[in-house]
Formats: sequence, C-alpha cells, structure tokens
Amino acid sequence: MSTFSTLDVTVFLVYFVLVAGYGIWVYRRKQAGSGLASHDYFLAEGSLTWWAIGASLIASNISAEQFIGMSGSGFRIGMAIAVYELMAAATLVIVAVFFMPVYLKNRIYTMPQFLEQRYGKAVATTMALFWLGLYVVVNLTSILYLGALAISSLSGIALLPCMLFLAVFAAIITLGGMKVIGYTDVVQVTCLVVGGLVTTWLALDMVAALGNKHGALQGFSELYNHARGHFDMVLKRDNPNYMDLPGLSVLLGGMWIVNLNYWGCNQYITQRALGADLPTARKGLLFAAFLKLLMPVIVVLPGIAAYALDKSGALGDAMKVGGEVNPDRAYPILLGLLPSGLKGIAFAALTAAVVASLAGKANSIATIFTLDIYKKAFNKEATEQRMVWIGRVSVVVAMALAVLIAPMLGIDKKGGFQYIQEYTGFVSPGILAMFLMGFFWKKTTSGAAMFATLGGLAGSILLKFLPTMMDLSFLAPIGFSKDNGSGVFEIPFLDRMFIVFWVVIAGMVLMSKMADVKRDNVKHMHIDTSLFRVDGAFALGSAVIGIALTTIYSLWW
Repeated sequence: MSTFSTLDVTVFLVYFVLVAGYGIWVYRRKQAGSGLASHDYFLAEGSLTWWAIGASLIASNISAEQFIGMSGSGFRIGMAIAVYELMAAATLVIVAVFFMPVYLKNRIYTMPQFLEQRYGKAVATTMALFWLGLYVVVNLTSILYLGALAISSLSGIALLPCMLFLAVFAAIITLGGMKVIGYTDVVQVTCLVVGGLVTTWLALDMVAALGNKHGALQGFSELYNHARGHFDMVLKRDNPNYMDLPGLSVLLGGMWIVNLNYWGCNQYITQRALGADLPTARKGLLFAAFLKLLMPVIVVLPGIAAYALDKSGALGDAMKVGGEVNPDRAYPILLGLLPSGLKGIAFAALTAAVVASLAGKANSIATIFTLDIYKKAFNKEATEQRMVWIGRVSVVVAMALAVLIAPMLGIDKKGGFQYIQEYTGFVSPGILAMFLMGFFWKKTTSGAAMFATLGGLAGSILLKFLPTMMDLSFLAPIGFSKDNGSGVFEIPFLDRMFIVFWVVIAGMVLMSKMADVKRDNVKHMHIDTSLFRVDGAFALGSAVIGIALTTIYSLWW
C-alpha cells in the first residue's frame, strides 16, 4: 500500500476548497435573497431544484457504512447485499407517488409535526425525543466514527483529529442551512460518483490482470469466473449468509419495511423534498432512484473484486486482522493500492460521502429539536432569527456529543452497516405501521399509534431473544427460522421485522375498533386519490426503473 503523495494531497485540497467556496457563495447569495427565516434555514423552502434534491438524497444516504460496510458485505456475501440499494430505487418511486403528496398537501415540515396533526402531542413528543436520541447516538456517531476510521487508516492521521476534522467540516456546511447543504451536496455526490467509479474501474482492472488481461470490462468477466457464487442475488437456505438475507424475504418481506421506513418516514431523508412543490419533489426522488441503480457498482462490486484478489493470493495477508479475515478492510485496501493522484480522488469521494451524511443528519437533528421541542415546549413566541440561532447551537452540541461518545460504543467491532441496521430495525416496523395507518385509515386512534411505538419495540426485542427461551425449529419448514450453526434456531432479522409489522398492524386495528374515535380527538390527513396521479414523464421513468430491476434479478437470480 503506497502512502499519500503530494499529488494526492493537492487533489484532496482542491475538493475541500471547491466545496467550501461553493458553500460560502450559496450562503451569501441566500442571505441577500430570502434572509434567515426558519423554514428557509431548515428546509430551503422553494429554492432547491429537482437535481439538487436528488443529489442531496444520495449524498446524505451514502456514507462510510456503505463504502466500508457494504463493500465488506460484498466481500463476504456478494451482490445479494445490493438489494438494500436496488430496492431503495423502487421504494423512492413509491414514496414519491404516495407519501410525498400527503406531506406536501398537509404542509408537513417535520415527521413529529405529522404525528401531532394526526395523533396528538403525546405521540409527537415521544417520537421527537426518540428520533433525536436515535439520530445522535446511533446514526451520527456511526457515520462519524466509521468515516474517521477509514480516513485514518488511509492517511495515517490519528483517529481523533480525523473525527474533529469531519465534525467541524460538516458543522460549517450545516450552519449555512438546508440550501447550502442541498447545493454543496451536488458537488459532494459528483465527487462520490466519480471517485467511486474510478475505484471500481481500477479494482476490476486488477482482477483482469489475474487472467493476463487488461481493462475493467475484461476484469468484470474475469471476476464473474473467479467469484460466480458472489453474484447470486437471492440466497438459498443452505447459504451461510442466509440469516442476513433470507431468500425471498429480501423481495417480498422485511426489506420493504426497512426501505419504506427509511425513505418515507425519516426526517433525515424526506426533509430534502419537504420544502419543494410536488412536481419538483417527485422529479428529485425519481432522479435519486436512478442514482441508486448505480450504487451497487460503486459500493458492492469493489468488495467482490477484493474477494477475488484475496482468493487468488494477490493481497497476501492484507485482509487479515489478528490472523482472521476482516471483510471491512476490503475498501480501504483497494484505495491503498490506487496509483498517485487517483488515490486523492477516491479519498475525496469517501470524505464527501461522510461529510454530506453528517451535514444532512445534523440538519435533521436541528430541525426536529428547534421546531418540535424548543418552540413548542420552551419558547412558543420564538422569533425566526431565534429559531435559526437555536438550530445552529443544536448542530454544534450534537456534533460535540457524537465526537465524545462514538469511541465508547464499539461501532468498529459490530461493523457499521450491521450496527445501524440492528438498532434502527427494532423500531422500523412500529414506525412504518403508525405512518401507513395514519395515512390510509381514518379510524386509527392515538392509542393505537402509541401501541405501535412501544409494542413494535417490545415485539422486536421479544423475537430477538425468543430463541434463548424456546425451540423455534418448528418454524423451519415454512422458512421463518434457521439453525445458526450451534443448534439454536433463530428468526432472520428481516423476517422478524416482517412478523412484528403485521402483528402491530393487527393490534392497531383491534385497539382502534375498541376505542371511541370521537373521544380520541385526532385530526385526519387530507387524502384525495387525485393526489396520487403522476405525469407521463414520471410514469416513464418509473417504468424504466422497474424494467431495470426486473432484468437484474432475472439475470442473476
């Protein structure tokens, strides 16, 4: 592994100056125009174009856990892990058609605001506090720590300075508001895509050399020959990674809950589109869906390439830590093998992904805290300028907390991608059930919504530890349990979510039927089927995405 050259440092500094300079220009232009109104600061209301919304969605979504964690999963599992990216493309279309019109028609700016309008203050406050804790303790810390870990391993700089650099860089961007985040994310996602594709191209060229060939296309053919099993998109029950991706559940079961909750009920994501009109928001989400189709090439294929190189002995013992292979080393090792100059581009791409995700998450934290906690509980008469100031203070506090607690959580031991999925997966079924029932069933009560929050969490915890209390082998014939290798039959993670979701839905229906809806005193969302109509261009784009996904899964089933 070569060290950073002067050219690499120069390339990285050009990226840094470009993003910082563009952010300052956008901020000054915004100040001269719309001022510092809170909705402008938190949502960039009416000023983000469709391409800025789409790029910002992807820049905020793709971070160190994808580059490091998903490449590691590509090394260990193969292309099947790309289902998280590919299903996201289909999910973004669904969110654009069914979720976004409801939010925009009812002038929803935060997810707790939706819950308050639909279910009342108790549910909204409970979920606002929960989301703040989840965003700071799970998401912000994992993005910051994994990003710093990757940058530290590549640059040789100590972990703490890397964390401080990322936190400060992201905070500066966030302090400019959503408009600055949205437009700098266009630069970030360009760096991310270009740098990611360069890394993939050169990784495939290395694989081509195994067969005395040259070029990425020859490399892909050689990779397919060396790692044929790593291109199975749907895993069979005898696959050792079946517990992570349980067969058809990735297409018909729990994966829908993961994606619909993440892309449709997540302040961090939906915030990009909440300040736009419906046609612009839909175009932005569709653009993000097309970018999602590209992500497996950038974040999964390099991991498979590293697997083929390691299998052939080309990497020596580089993949091993303490005598055992560590899949999460796949991407950093590939970056270390890049020639001078290109390593700087790839390093900038990784930094761009981390900084964009941190900025997006911090802005969501500031939005929820300011609009749903501070203004409603502490200062109902807060001025626009005061709310913007509080938002900026909350960004600094959140970043400081993340820097302090991230090293204590053992994120690197769990694996970043698995760390996030495990902890958010406990609440995803209940949150999604609460939103869907709130949208589409007027009789859903606030009591049922609270049950979804607490009951969904309790159900997820119960199914997690149920194998230690009873034998679940009777579920094996129908595909809902599998021997974990030690004689204990466990329910795969995605199947647990699927089961909990439908149990929560049943419980909400039962509780709502038993309650007195008139006394529940909740408002109903304005739902009109005309909201779900789309124009011809959107329909065509959605069809292309559907055909692309069908083709991919048909070729590599």
